[in-house]
Amino acid sequence: MRVGMNPQKQTNQIELEFQHRLIILVFIPSLEGYYKNVLEVFKLCLDSAITTTNANCAITVVNNASCKDVKEILDQKLANETIDSVIHHTKNIGKIDALIGAARASREPIITLADVDILFKYGWQSEVEKIFQNIKNVGSVSPIPCRNFKNYETSSTLSKIVFRRVKFNYQSIPENHDDHNKYLDSFHWELENDKNAKWPVIELNDTKAIVGSGHQILSMRRELFFSTVPEEPSLILVGNNSEFLYCDQPINYAKGMRLSTYNNYAYHMGNTVEAWMNAVQDENRNKARDGKQNSYDLKLPNFRPRPVNFWVYKLKKRIIHRLFNLMYGKG
Repeated sequence: MRVGMNPQKQTNQIELEFQHRLIILVFIPSLEGYYKNVLEVFKLCLDSAITTTNANCAITVVNNASCKDVKEILDQKLANETIDSVIHHTKNIGKIDALIGAARASREPIITLADVDILFKYGWQSEVEKIFQNIKNVGSVSPIPCRNFKNYETSSTLSKIVFRRVKFNYQSIPENHDDHNKYLDSFHWELENDKNAKWPVIELNDTKAIVGSGHQILSMRRELFFSTVPEEPSLILVGNNSEFLYCDQPINYAKGMRLSTYNNYAYHMGNTVEAWMNAVQDENRNKARDGKQNSYDLKLPNFRPRPVNFWVYKLKKRIIHRLFNLMYGKG
């Protein structure tokens, strides 16, 4: 028998405390072989995330059946309230299903999905949010700009350029050169020698951004997870086109722009910590000590993804890329 009334029923509506949620997925099943040094990578990732986010951003870590060392670290961070929430899985349910499940359970208007080997740089959050606020129809932003991702699932972005919704030109950004090479080197890709190589840059409302991005870290509008992201589970452990189907393609389907910050604000570390990575975190701590990042109210433009006709989408995609190349060349 129930006695009395549950006091929760008499409380007012819950107020949304955060405006941005960072979701980091960690899978470290052991500390051997490939994973021998990944625990140190994860610690640096998490510490840099905590150091570089302001009070408007909550951190969720999804533990996808990692070893007990990871669980102990996360439980301690949660107890210290340096992260907002932890999701523990006893079995590996797959990278995408773990991330999408956590994203759909989030209420914040901007949701950032990050791999376990991302090193955050002070200022990444505000730079990402500035693009969402000042440029209409942005579906995603990455704090890692890549000069050569202009054509990767960006037809919705190129469409805005072709129809003059935003300014566009190719610009040299010499200050991006070293960080960009760090990104290329993390995948053992060929490095670039020309510091003055041209980047594809859009501009609107005094805000600049780079066209395109990867998906190692991706900030997305919440609406995407309930519109163009597939409803059914992926049921894939990792890879096998899952990131494309559940992250990349949905941004394009939604007619959202896929952009990166004008300068570099995060790094892909791989599975080993190097000295320069610790130096980045030391600089993060110094900047955090000098002054806490200001919190502010996010005022985002309306973004309403609509259902897409797949065949019309494929046709428009081909046409837009051809028009763009005719108008602006290949850079």
